[in-house]
Amino acid sequence: MVGLLLLSLLAPMDDRPAARPAARPCTPQEVRDLTTPSDRPYRLLCRAVLAGANVSRPVLIEGAEASGAGLDCGGGTIRQPGEATAQSPTVAVWSRQTPQGWSRPTGAVVRHCTVVGNIRIWGMGAGGSMRDLLASSRRPDHTTAAQAAAPSDTVLEQVRFQATGTIPLYVGPGVTRTTVGESRFTGRSVSTAVYLDAESAGALIQDNDFVLRTGREMIAVDGSGANRIIGNRFALGGRGGIFLYRNCGEDGVIRHQTPSYNQITDNSFSGAGWLRPRTVVVGAREGNRRYCADDAGYPFGSSADDGDGAVGNRVERNRTRR
Repeated sequence: MVGLLLLSLLAPMDDRPAARPAARPCTPQEVRDLTTPSDRPYRLLCRAVLAGANVSRPVLIEGAEASGAGLDCGGGTIRQPGEATAQSPTVAVWSRQTPQGWSRPTGAVVRHCTVVGNIRIWGMGAGGSMRDLLASSRRPDHTTAAQAAAPSDTVLEQVRFQATGTIPLYVGPGVTRTTVGESRFTGRSVSTAVYLDAESAGALIQDNDFVLRTGREMIAVDGSGANRIIGNRFALGGRGGIFLYRNCGEDGVIRHQTPSYNQITDNSFSGAGWLRPRTVVVGAREGNRRYCADDAGYPFGSSADDGDGAVGNRVERNRTRR
């Protein structure tokens, strides 16, 4: 059943304009407001074509009313006056909780931009509160609920990610169908370059260059499934490449989905470690974390089994050179 759910995410989704209220062009006044420097996030509800102009403030694409919103920087840069953090990202594609449930954006686009800091795509837990994510994980239908609450169909094309310490691209719990193409990851991250978090699925990461310094592996696939990581180029600097695992028990959140049915093909790795190259590792943790027992007491997911449970993954035609 889980395999069928993951594989179904690879089918095309309905892209009717009526479902994308923010797909209209931004007005000249909206563009002026967007490009006016500020430490306050600009709430983007349209598609801005900036022709090289810079954005000196955070950008927030939040809720269903922002579906279809986007930025084409034309080579310009998005940065904020302060330091980008997980709670205060440079670009946030976030769901918002309402009395009726989660309101999520679909079809957000960022193209031809240099993003200094980070991009965060989040559903449950957006903004740093884990309470709803924790409560949902205690129910057997958590994967379905998390995916229904989270942004989907975000497109990041020809983006230069200039990392400044935090993970430059974080795809949060339940986020589906994120596309990252023809982009370049530079700078430094204390952790990974890309993190695909629990219950997320269906990402396409293709034809990108990873040349940043990381504290860990380049891409973490943590309880995320049916992703395609194809034709990318990694300069590892002695670090790991792509690790598939399930981070059992972290923050007490039960991981339901396993890192399964992923396709990792035709990638190139340079600068791998001599003794342990570790370019693609399927089942990288198998419960080997001190907090695995923090989600104990439920008969499903990582509460019942701390193992990674990685099955059905295709790892083919990847190349490694020293």
